[in-house]
Amino acid sequence: MVNWQARSKRKPTGGRLKQFARKHKRELGREETKPQLGTEKKKIIRIRGNNQKIRMMVCEFANITNPKTGKTQKVKILDVEKNPANIDFSRRGIITRGAIIDTEAGKARVTSRPGQAGMVNAVLIESEE
Repeated sequence: MVNWQARSKRKPTGGRLKQFARKHKRELGREETKPQLGTEKKKIIRIRGNNQKIRMMVCEFANITNPKTGKTQKVKILDVEKNPANIDFSRRGIITRGAIIDTEAGKARVTSRPGQAGMVNAVLIESEE
């Protein structure tokens, strides 16, 4: 099934709207990417303007920034503690923006969008020192 991001065929009241234009390729959408924990796997897709977007399918490492020192390091992700986007995501190990992950450096909050950016950037909340 195609994910179409055009105007709805229905009014807010439930009545039908007349079609005033045909479908365009620019209105085409894609299924959302749900990056999981595991051995790293990325997918390169072509987007509008013949550009590329890297989608993270499975991730293993995160770039953690310590707000006190301002230093960033690449550390291994151990577990997804909590994901406010969906209760089921934390059980399934899916990482989205705002998720709290447990890493070797401590707990961190994800600030990037891994499904769109192709990397996991996070800010340290609690350090294990």
